[in-house]
Amino acid sequence: MNSVFTKIINGELPAYKIAENDKFLAFLDVNPNAKGHTLCIPKQEINKIFDMNEDLYLELMQFSRKIAIALEKA
Repeated sequence: MNSVFTKIINGELPAYKIAENDKFLAFLDVNPNAKGHTLCIPKQEINKIFDMNEDLYLELMQFSRKIAIALEKA
């Protein structure tokens, strides 16, 4: 069963994409807690964040950091 995130990745649901590469996607939250609230997700379907292998987890954190820095500048 596809999650809502998988549907966003596949283009089945709309999203305002901030950044994307071959492994990750960053997009604005549909129900933001603050202006610019962005979600960064792996494109690989994973049930829980700590189910990711350590390398992918660290790559996601590096990707998220780049997005956060760019959002602060904007």
